[in-house]
Amino acid sequence: MTSAGTVLVTGATATTGSRTAARLVAAGHRVRAAGRRGAALPGAQPVRFDWYDPATHDAALTGTDRVHLVPPVGDPDPAAVMLPFLERARALGVRRAVLLSSSAVPAGGPAVGQVHQVLPSLFDEWAVLRPSWFMQNFTGAHLHATTIRATGTFATATGDGRVAYVDADDIAAVALHALTDTDAPNTDLVLTGPEALTHDDVATILTEVTGRPVTHHRLTVAEVRHRLTESAGIPPQFAALLADMDHAIAEGAENRTTDTVHRLTGHPPNDLRTAMARETGRGL
Repeated sequence: MTSAGTVLVTGATATTGSRTAARLVAAGHRVRAAGRRGAALPGAQPVRFDWYDPATHDAALTGTDRVHLVPPVGDPDPAAVMLPFLERARALGVRRAVLLSSSAVPAGGPAVGQVHQVLPSLFDEWAVLRPSWFMQNFTGAHLHATTIRATGTFATATGDGRVAYVDADDIAAVALHALTDTDAPNTDLVLTGPEALTHDDVATILTEVTGRPVTHHRLTVAEVRHRLTESAGIPPQFAALLADMDHAIAEGAENRTTDTVHRLTGHPPNDLRTAMARETGRGL
């Protein structure tokens, strides 16, 4: 790994952004932790940053040579704000950009897929992290986690479809390498856990780990869309995108595993039991 330069981490208080910033600091790299009020993370320089306020962009970018991009949450068209930012980043001397996307969204696909498609034309050094769904969706503030805590249930329209959930700690470990290895990946990296599970399997594992019954309820795509809009307050366009992803899972789109975590970090990805046992101490 190289130790030169400064890394700007957007979304530095988010699930993967906070973990990535912490790993960068621990490895001895200079880090700017970006958030709307600055992100107070040990060892990092807090910097105020808002995707929707271009007046915050130059100060965050000046003196930065690498940037970790966590897209604005819930925006169905993040390219509208991200692409002008990335053009400005290149003009100010950023040489490497690592984008957090999704295994469900290819280059040129909806939402962040539009940013993925353009990224290689903006930077000679780049990577797109395309993780499967996060194991941390069952902890913290995610809708699945909050309904599990409140009712012992969670609901999807995935049917018998399988997902190789990935630990956010493993995503951050890959991000560290993508940002700091001497040679940039210059490709997209699909990140998964070690096994593809149905959501009934997930419920069984959560029951075993927590000692509390957890049940997976099966909904239709329309029911999921309504639930996300009415109960979670998610904008209809983005709720429809998420519901359609459930349908894609039901059709087998996420039934795969990759060796990317092991290949880039040297350690196998954590399984769901391991991650949930660790996260239980954080308030599952």
